[in-house]
Amino acid sequence: MSNARSRLQLCFLLVYLGYAVQRSNGVWPLPQKIEGSAERHKLSPQLFSFTYENDSAAQTGCSVLDAAFKRYFSIMFPDFTDAPASGPHHMWSQPKGFVVSVSVKSSGCDGYPDEDSDESYKLSVSEGQALLRSVSVWGALRGLESLSQLVYQDDYGSYLINKTQIVDFPRFAYRGLLLDTSRHYLPLHAILKTLDAMSYSKFNVFHWHIVDDPSFPYQSRSFPDLSNKGAFHPFTHIYTQTDIRRVIEHARMRGIRVVPEFDSPGHTQSWGKGQPDLLTPCYKGGVLSESFGPVNPTLDSTYKFMGRFFKEVKSVFPDSYVHIGGDEVSFSCWMSNPDVGAFMKKMGFGIDYTKLESFYMENIMNMTATLNKTSIVWQDVFDYHERPRSKYVVEVWKQGCYLCELRRVTKAGLKVILAAPFYLDLPIPTHSWARYYSIPQDTILEIWKGTTVQYQAEMSRMTKSGHRVLLSAPWYINHISYGQDWRYSYAVQPQNFSGTEEQKKLVIGGEVAMWGEYVDATNLTPRLWPRACAAAERLWSDEENTLSADLAFPRLVDFRCKLLRRGIQAEPLFVGYCRHEHNGL
Repeated sequence: MSNARSRLQLCFLLVYLGYAVQRSNGVWPLPQKIEGSAERHKLSPQLFSFTYENDSAAQTGCSVLDAAFKRYFSIMFPDFTDAPASGPHHMWSQPKGFVVSVSVKSSGCDGYPDEDSDESYKLSVSEGQALLRSVSVWGALRGLESLSQLVYQDDYGSYLINKTQIVDFPRFAYRGLLLDTSRHYLPLHAILKTLDAMSYSKFNVFHWHIVDDPSFPYQSRSFPDLSNKGAFHPFTHIYTQTDIRRVIEHARMRGIRVVPEFDSPGHTQSWGKGQPDLLTPCYKGGVLSESFGPVNPTLDSTYKFMGRFFKEVKSVFPDSYVHIGGDEVSFSCWMSNPDVGAFMKKMGFGIDYTKLESFYMENIMNMTATLNKTSIVWQDVFDYHERPRSKYVVEVWKQGCYLCELRRVTKAGLKVILAAPFYLDLPIPTHSWARYYSIPQDTILEIWKGTTVQYQAEMSRMTKSGHRVLLSAPWYINHISYGQDWRYSYAVQPQNFSGTEEQKKLVIGGEVAMWGEYVDATNLTPRLWPRACAAAERLWSDEENTLSADLAFPRLVDFRCKLLRRGIQAEPLFVGYCRHEHNGL
């Protein structure tokens, strides 16, 4: 009890000591370099303006920044009305004009953020002005967010900002947040509000786990029965094409990518309601059981459907990434089905059903690659491919660059029989050698399970194979516990695993996951925020400067109050209060 009491007293002390400083120069997530000052300047909303520097590639008419100027003006001056400000005025701080000058090297105002977007910025705040410089509009958005957090109010309601210098850039390029809209339908307004809150924490990827076993709310143009028969309700609990365009545009204006996930071959029970013959019929005692398992990987019709479906996905979602799942596939139904068994024998898979899933997933990955999409898959796909294969013999029989295939297979440490040059015009015979299926090298692997030791070992194996990796396992914050569980998220070290520096560079980021078994619009926001902010700082900020959760605590308390001020119903971190909460949240 004494240790617990001492820890709580330390929290109180840190909040007390840090309050005055943090409200004047607190920025979350912590910038790479920030130099604050006690020199402060009064701001008048009537005399505050944004402008573009003459050398800026973006000028008036830039949709992203013009909208951001209006949005951030309201965020910085939430109490502003056209009426004169009330309260006492101090001679030293009579308001003067203040201009925020923005300079962007490349415009890109009509495009979408992508994996190569430069989010770096430099911000200099001094008397009467702030100068914001960035390479792209996406960096300018991050700088505007930091600027907005520097503005605060004194006890008389006057707006103030301190002299500050910031040089900032993200540690990781991919900083994601997953929402599950299948287990519970999330209304459009809840998704848009989440995107707002994401931008405040500088998240830049919305991973939309849009469909799953319980429901199929995505309204497909090509296959309308998927939502007509698979959604909770065909009219009220769906996302129309208009809804999706609105989400994508709302995200774009905040520098956030939208990466959809259409998980298969498992997690597809809702698909089967609107697409006949897609799922595998299950047998019991040699008789059809009238139940269905994963997607049927043995039928040509399956791949024709998936090809047409992902072609539509490409036309709807502009991002170059698409998540195709591949996790938690139950093999029991495949094992019960005699047609699947016959296919396994024909393909030389024996009784190893991981090979069947690998066969299916490689077909889907090749399909998305043809559409110029980079696939993200759950770690299961890698685990199945990386099973020991030393006993396998691979026959290289395809025409074309069979020497390329030879190099690829031998690099994997497998024995090879070369047949391709000797087929000539003869029909290709059936053969019993185990075929070798590989994960395309540009596929991104996402780690979602395991203890710290286990996911670190997994990261070591994945990066050694040359794949880019996302870490999600320690940030499944749909799991909750009493107390300050954000500290566990804050303690994660994404590159702390055994490997070379080149391997560690292959960790491109990570994401917070909010699965929907016990989450809908009633509790989504308070469960997410400010708990997700811990991962946001870990993915953006320098790790050496943010090792202490105790030192981060007062800054996070302050940021949580800012979220409340912005209409985000973030739950409290501990006992205490926010200055404006008496006005209603």
